[in-house]
Amino acid sequence: MTRTVDEALLDDPDALAEADRHGTLLALAGAGAQVRAAQTLAGEAGISAVADDGRPRALVVSALGGSAVVADLLTALAGPRSPVPVSSVHSGTLPGWVSSLDVVVAVSVSGRAAGPLAVAAEAARRGCRLVTVGRAGSPLAEVCARARGVHVPLASDLRSSRAGLWALAVPVLMAADSLRLVEAGAAALDETAARLDDVAETARPASESFVNPAKALALELAGHVPLVLGAGDLAGVGALRAAGQLARNARHPAVPGILPDAAGEVVATFDGPFARAEDDLFADPFETPEQTTLRLLLLRDVEEFEEPDVGRIAAVVRDTAVDSGVRVTEHRAEGRSALARVASLVALTDFASVYLALGLGLDPATSRHVAELKERMGS
Repeated sequence: MTRTVDEALLDDPDALAEADRHGTLLALAGAGAQVRAAQTLAGEAGISAVADDGRPRALVVSALGGSAVVADLLTALAGPRSPVPVSSVHSGTLPGWVSSLDVVVAVSVSGRAAGPLAVAAEAARRGCRLVTVGRAGSPLAEVCARARGVHVPLASDLRSSRAGLWALAVPVLMAADSLRLVEAGAAALDETAARLDDVAETARPASESFVNPAKALALELAGHVPLVLGAGDLAGVGALRAAGQLARNARHPAVPGILPDAAGEVVATFDGPFARAEDDLFADPFETPEQTTLRLLLLRDVEEFEEPDVGRIAAVVRDTAVDSGVRVTEHRAEGRSALARVASLVALTDFASVYLALGLGLDPATSRHVAELKERMGS
């Protein structure tokens, strides 16, 4: 059954509130507050102690599912100029080379996710410096306490990584800032919180679609196959997050990519089966089903900070799409610090994914099939 977006619902704040039974929009609106609360919780936990023994040989982050973007964010912010390698673990196995010379970070909302829990336990056995982020009193917190690491608890009302990214990410970034691997000090975090507040204001439910960029984006993506491209590593984090949020919140598949590497793969689809169909003046609209077509969502950094080669390739891909009849939506980041800039892109697409879900009559907070998957996997 093909669903269509209820545009009238998107412009009715009362109807949105009724449809959003679990308060996902409200949770996203509190992203700025999450940053501030996480700063306080991390500070109280003594996050700066991770740097007491100096800079490590490497920093390894274990985060799975919706939390995995924390590792993506840290890696992008550290970048190629990082004085030590920053890597991520996408399973429950800690790489064999990791030793007491390294810092290991494990992230899990519940503090019970098998992968991060196993990584944290193994890191403790090897004598690594350990930082964990998750529920207070959870198994993850207990492992960290036994290893004399630093555990940062989450606010009690945090339900999922999809609406609580910043509660998870800020302690990790603060740890990396203490190690002088990224710029995520008080000034950058304050700017990020303010930028998230700004996006929440412009994307608020009472703001109508023609002036609300998140609602407008939801309507533009509806019924299309989105190709979500990030121009460069920072915008690439936004692209990966957007594709994940569209899938989990709106049940809407999207193909993410990061320029410059993904350019060839993306433009190759412009004459494929989902490219724009040639107009047929004699086609019967009642007998010929409407074709699902591509939509390019191009996420870019602030022009001042975008690498020239990346910007040039992004422009070429955009122009090629237009020439091929593929519709394009382009959004640029806002802000000065790298963290604030990527946050502006993430916040916009987070809201758009929820508006798309609600417009389609779906609950962004729950998925029957995901619940069945977890039940069958025993997690």
